[in-house]
Amino acid sequence: MTKIDRYILVLFLRTALICFCSIAGIFVVFHAFSHMEDLLRQGQQQGNLVTVFMRCYGPYVLLLFDMTGAIITLMAFLFTVGWLRRTGELTAILSAGISHGRIFQPIIYASLAIILVQLANRELVLPNYRDSLSFKAKKVFADGEEPVSLKKDYMNQVYLDGEGIDVKINLIHRPSFRLDGDYPGFGELLVADTAQWLEADAKHDAGYLLNDVEFPVSIDELGSVGLEDRVILLTPKDFSWLKKGQCFFTTTVHPELLRTNKEAKSRASLADLISRMRNPAIFNPPSLEVMLHERMVRVPLDFGLILLGLPIVINRHGRALFFMVGAAMFTVLGFFVVKTIGTTLGSNGIWLSPSMAAWLPLIIVAPIAYVRYRESQLV
Repeated sequence: MTKIDRYILVLFLRTALICFCSIAGIFVVFHAFSHMEDLLRQGQQQGNLVTVFMRCYGPYVLLLFDMTGAIITLMAFLFTVGWLRRTGELTAILSAGISHGRIFQPIIYASLAIILVQLANRELVLPNYRDSLSFKAKKVFADGEEPVSLKKDYMNQVYLDGEGIDVKINLIHRPSFRLDGDYPGFGELLVADTAQWLEADAKHDAGYLLNDVEFPVSIDELGSVGLEDRVILLTPKDFSWLKKGQCFFTTTVHPELLRTNKEAKSRASLADLISRMRNPAIFNPPSLEVMLHERMVRVPLDFGLILLGLPIVINRHGRALFFMVGAAMFTVLGFFVVKTIGTTLGSNGIWLSPSMAAWLPLIIVAPIAYVRYRESQLV
């Protein structure tokens, strides 16, 4: 890497950082003033307002980076080229016989690096802060309880419901499971005080440990039952590790699948989405499959957006900065229109299959982006 490469690269990264900090600062200040009472109340309870701000807006800033990273990268590209033209440095470099494509090659590689950092942030960091991304300070330090979304376990023919779920400890309060399958002696309802999710171990498969079972009343006297060759409802009569008043319900419906918070699902990692799609016990709508495939094509699509903007910044016409920004805005608008159309067509599963709908924008964008990249090498 030459000195000129390092100079242009540092200028680009500095511009990208300034753009991101400006946008993040505007959103944080606006949101903080809109929820100042909640922040001050939490600051008094925690004894440190700085800690409240960090825990509330730290994940928020990471989410903003995931949402705006590609657009900010494109804008930083434009501003960097505009600055080099304004100072005459670009003209001086071009006079040495160096092409536009070679001059801005470090920026293209840096843009790809930023998109890969976005990927790591989206898959490894953001899923850990799903409960903090509601943007409400009063929920950051709350106990994590939220309503339960009624869900059917199709393998066991059981509807899972309850009064609330503590997402931090995977505990359902006042669970009420409706038994649609043939479970002799259990009737149609399984009601308890709490249901704690337990992972599979040597004693049992994954499922819920129901404590203080209220119905059926004689849970300690009932034998374990199941469907076909699978034991579904385990009782103390047959399993000594269960205490009196307890019952274990074997299922693959994790508490995360019972959440009503749609943002939590959208912030799940790609591995979590794949696991959910492979779960035979639940019904997955076409919109979830679209979301899964959109995650797969997100990196090449974001990089394609950068390449689509190359003719705007790499040309011999010396266009004004405001013209380039306007052209870039229309490029971004067209890009997201194509993505939105694909998502809409795939979510209902009528016009296009979910997978085809998610890959359609990439099929359209990739050839155009490649042609523009090749053209930029010749300017």
